[in-house]
Amino acid sequence: MGPKQNLRATYDKEYAAIEDDLLRIRERVDRAIDRSIVCLRNRDMALAQEIVDHDIEINQLRFKIEEACLRLIATQQPAATDLRAVVAAMNIVVDIERMGDHAAGIAKTVLRMGDAPLLKPLVDIPRMADLARSMLHEALVAYVNRNSEKAREIASKDDAMDGLYKAVFDELVEIMANKPEAVERATYLLWCAHNLERIADRVTNIAERVIFVTTGEVKELNV
Repeated sequence: MGPKQNLRATYDKEYAAIEDDLLRIRERVDRAIDRSIVCLRNRDMALAQEIVDHDIEINQLRFKIEEACLRLIATQQPAATDLRAVVAAMNIVVDIERMGDHAAGIAKTVLRMGDAPLLKPLVDIPRMADLARSMLHEALVAYVNRNSEKAREIASKDDAMDGLYKAVFDELVEIMANKPEAVERATYLLWCAHNLERIADRVTNIAERVIFVTTGEVKELNV
């Protein structure tokens, strides 16, 4: 194997490790989102604290991926599509880590709520969580497969998320208007819904990076 082949093999091996870690951090964030809704629904303070405590592991994995990307650029000097893929990975991992922060934000809200009962049964908020998790999973599949059409399809699902968020927002605002004593509890649920809506926005960012990798085009979706 010649020098060029050796360089390519080294790049492929190191980049594959980065992709594996991206999928790993996605799995951890997916679990955090799921568990955040469980602790909200069940008012599970111990689980909420566990989610908050484990967020540091997501942060550490993000830094590991960023360092691997920088090392790969410095040592392998990738060009064209390879370089775009590494740069995209650095951006994607930041968005995924921020999603972990949003899941931890829901858990922190549960801790703030204390023993106060939920204002209303949870209906649209769990739907928002399910949609966010599905979008995140599909976005990483699109990235690994370099599927720009799938990326555009995923980004379009943000409209459904916005619709769910609006339904939650409108209902809670109406409750607050009619029951001033419920303002605090309604605000807690609004915070939770907002965190989920922001997760979908960050998935859209990932979709934009998939398009960047495959086409070289930097394009903002859902404007």
